[in-house]
Amino acid sequence: MTQIRQWLAQLLGLNSHKESDNSMKYLIVGLGNIGQEYKNTRHNIGFLVVDALAEKKEATFEPNKQGDTAKFKHRGRSFILLKPSTYMNLSGKAVRYWMQKEKIPIERVIIIVDDLNLPFGKIRLRNKGSDGGHNGLKSINQVVGQNNYPRIRIGVGNDFHKGKQVDYVLGEWSDEENDALPKIIERTTKAILDLPVIGVGRTMTELNK
Repeated sequence: MTQIRQWLAQLLGLNSHKESDNSMKYLIVGLGNIGQEYKNTRHNIGFLVVDALAEKKEATFEPNKQGDTAKFKHRGRSFILLKPSTYMNLSGKAVRYWMQKEKIPIERVIIIVDDLNLPFGKIRLRNKGSDGGHNGLKSINQVVGQNNYPRIRIGVGNDFHKGKQVDYVLGEWSDEENDALPKIIERTTKAILDLPVIGVGRTMTELNK
């Protein structure tokens, strides 16, 4: 009986809506570390961005397997926001789990990370690339097995003494940086909403100016 129903659904085109929904899904992953002690640190800029995006679209994060998630729709696309609960070094486990659960291919996954190699406030979108020494990206590349996914890198600068990199990225924002963050986050959330609509190339051109 089930096979007959499936055949009839195919014949009548009843599955097309479901397939269309899947093809319009995007997984937006903000990388960071869970815990109150990491909340306002430079390494958690990814969390700040997806939090701002959820607030903008009036979506609510809920605890889930491998991370907190929130969902909303925008211009015909479904967005799934993810804050991995695996800690930065194991981010790939959460990304792979939600890709498989929601049937989202790697090219429709957008990762938001901090970047020591960019001056504070600089934002760069790339369609693929190496991990650049970032442990979160390194985990994703290893677990997912490829690196051809869009990633938005937000510069946090490198104003630290030799050997103090960990202290710097796990340090809190300065007052001056805190004042500048809202505009940086706003530009990033706009790019995330634009990308599925106008494409990576055009979004890259506008964001990377």
